[in-house]
Amino acid sequence: MHRYFTASFLLIFLINTSIRAQSGRDNELFRRADSLHAKILTIDTHTDTPMQFFSNKSIDLGKWNPNTRVDFVKMQEGGLDAVFFAVFLEQGSRDNAGNIIAKNKALAIFKSIGDHISKYADWVKLVTVPSDVYLAKRQGKKAVLLGIENGYCIGNNLSNIHKFKQLGVAYITLSHTKNNDICDSSNDKPEHNGLSEFGIKVVREMNRLGIIVDVSHTSDKTIYDVVRYSKAPIIASHSCTRALTNNRRNLTDAMIRLIAKNGGVIQVCMVPHFVKSPLSGKATVADFVDHIDHVVSVAGIDYVGIGSDFDGGAGITGCKNVAEIKNITVELLRRGYSPKDIEKIWSSNFLRVMAEVQNLAE
Repeated sequence: MHRYFTASFLLIFLINTSIRAQSGRDNELFRRADSLHAKILTIDTHTDTPMQFFSNKSIDLGKWNPNTRVDFVKMQEGGLDAVFFAVFLEQGSRDNAGNIIAKNKALAIFKSIGDHISKYADWVKLVTVPSDVYLAKRQGKKAVLLGIENGYCIGNNLSNIHKFKQLGVAYITLSHTKNNDICDSSNDKPEHNGLSEFGIKVVREMNRLGIIVDVSHTSDKTIYDVVRYSKAPIIASHSCTRALTNNRRNLTDAMIRLIAKNGGVIQVCMVPHFVKSPLSGKATVADFVDHIDHVVSVAGIDYVGIGSDFDGGAGITGCKNVAEIKNITVELLRRGYSPKDIEKIWSSNFLRVMAEVQNLAE
């Protein structure tokens, strides 16, 4: 009996010691992450937050809001320096009336974003070039950048792309969950066999104007077509890897290599069913970083980044909103990524692409 209690006590002691040691390691990793976020630039390349506040006028991004996963307070708490707000358009009728509705809605969302930024101009600024993202951090401000999710709002008029460029758009996601006049979607039946003839013109016009072509949501064939016709690097602003989670919205290894060879970047997202099959359990930060690891193993450290898709379906155990993003950095540190590599993942890979696309503009 004495030996039994002695062994039990020893086991409990060892377990508690291990827990304390692990807790100590985690605390040290978080301190390192906190210090790193103060030094490097961090950017999330895709959030759908405007979709929330455009439809709910009571949302104030200058306050902690329980109805959004992103606001300026959460950005401050999480140590996120810059964020892309997506101007999202649900696919509607592909006729003149539908195109006009889509364009007008896009313009209204742009205005709504501008109103929020103007309200907190001493804290937040709209930026359109990489150098100004860095400047905003030096000024102690949060940077907001703009993307369009679904080229549907272009209609059949290339001049609309120029209009969106003037409004500050840095990238356009060519489609969403349905085909449009530009290309086939990953979630629809093939119609154009990739890019349409008009879609080829759209890609070339975006190149000319210095707008990044984004292939998240597009079909496999569309991705291959975009690389074929684009003279500038492209991105997947919010996608995961198909090798780890077999979802057609995710990218195959061949696509990852192709985008990397093109000089582009894959921004890994946090939509649970893209990160992990719903049948195998809840997606965690560790599962998310597995996708980063996979892109690095396939293409290298220079071709991966983070585009959460917060407020568009994203949110995983350990990172439910932007206030918790340091947990990603903690996991990267835990796996041995260097500060330089982490900076590449959090910003410099994407900003390199953004600068190159803009430098190649006519």
